[in-house]
Amino acid sequence: MTSKAKPLIEIQDVWKTYTMGDNKVHALRGLNLTVYKGEFLAVMGPSGSGKSTAMNMIGVLDRPTTGSIKLDGKDISKFSESGLATLRGKKIGFIFQKFNLINTLSAKENIMLPLIFQGVNAVERERRANELLKLVELEDRQNHKPSELSGGQQQRVAIARALAVNPEVILADEPTGNLDSKTGGTVMDFLKKLHKENGTTIVMVTHDEDTAKVAERVEVLRDGQIIPKSK
Repeated sequence: MTSKAKPLIEIQDVWKTYTMGDNKVHALRGLNLTVYKGEFLAVMGPSGSGKSTAMNMIGVLDRPTTGSIKLDGKDISKFSESGLATLRGKKIGFIFQKFNLINTLSAKENIMLPLIFQGVNAVERERRANELLKLVELEDRQNHKPSELSGGQQQRVAIARALAVNPEVILADEPTGNLDSKTGGTVMDFLKKLHKENGTTIVMVTHDEDTAKVAERVEVLRDGQIIPKSK
């Protein structure tokens, strides 16, 4: 990633503090992180490092206690909850460890779901879903429900769903966590291809060092802070 790359997400001196009875727990302690347009970034960290909270901040799912988060140069602290939801829906595609597919919907219907929320008409929803099913090589499984798909197939449906609204960034939370190593490798190969051929910005949160190596840049989180790289 060159120095000329445009910042897409800027997290500046972000603290996130939770009050638990008389105690205050600092999940993030002055987090600073910039995600550049077109890069593949992995954020690594052990359990309790603040990864989940950092993911919520990167994905604009939560507000910081202090500090600022900018998405495309816009400070989200100035947005209402409905405004944040609209922003997320248009800018960010989410891929989750547990897939989070709707069990009563087919693969194709799961992919079309975010398009419904964005008010896209039925013809365009159908066209886009067919295009994405072809991209993830699941045209022959389009009418299958999640319970009729393998773990790898479910994750590919989840990837297609994340791409449905042409988001500026894909946020992948432990995308191989529920997959065996071979299937996980296939999913990571697909994400690499997506990044290389489409220039999609990808941010992946993971605890696995081998998975993180796929990314262009790796940042390590510990005790709610990014660990400075040794020179």
